[in-house]
Amino acid sequence: MADRPSRPNKKEGSPPTIRRVLLSALAALTVGVAVISLIGGFSPSFPVRLLQGLAVFGAGVVVIGGAALVVMLRLAGWRDPESEEDFEAIVRRAEELAARGGDAPEPLQDSVDEEGVDEVVREPALDPYTERGFAALVRAAIDELPLEFHAALEHVAVVVSDGGSEHHAYGVYEGDTVARDYFHDRIVIFRDTLLRDFGRNPELLKAQVTRTVRHELAHHLGWGERGVRGLGL
Repeated sequence: MADRPSRPNKKEGSPPTIRRVLLSALAALTVGVAVISLIGGFSPSFPVRLLQGLAVFGAGVVVIGGAALVVMLRLAGWRDPESEEDFEAIVRRAEELAARGGDAPEPLQDSVDEEGVDEVVREPALDPYTERGFAALVRAAIDELPLEFHAALEHVAVVVSDGGSEHHAYGVYEGDTVARDYFHDRIVIFRDTLLRDFGRNPELLKAQVTRTVRHELAHHLGWGERGVRGLGL
């Protein structure tokens, strides 16, 4: 479930397909007609007015769909590094941050003794079976979110609970989404079920904690269960 990501092969210099060009041109034409119709007014001719109405509707679909796509990509933390080395560096850095967890110290740090000889001091990793260690995993998952989503969590309590067995879940969102702020929203991460199913493998555990945090955040942003699963969460 938490296999290390691999960079897909890219065809250098490959031109866009005819289908992509036609879809882009159609989207641009639709938006253009919609803008002209909204600024200049609708035509008195019924066929033209019908075409303008369809263009306005299509432009709305393009704008909303594009915005949703951007949010999905940002929520998934999507990146397209320039080189294989950049991609590997991002993967290693993400693994390092998740392994440290929040405010935990660096795994390795250099020090110099009295004789000027460099030493390497290895700091013990936090135990996820302790309250502090598991909370550090949750904090790391939040810290790895794109900055835009930190604001969405500003008024959302993220708590750790051992009630996962009762709910048969790894996490739950309680609230009315960011669009309808009628209730006190909170995200609950269930430590007991996560440790039960993934505690023997630290890499799988940190990956599932991150996925659970993003899954419940997507609910807060307004996605239903089917939509969240469509995000790969």
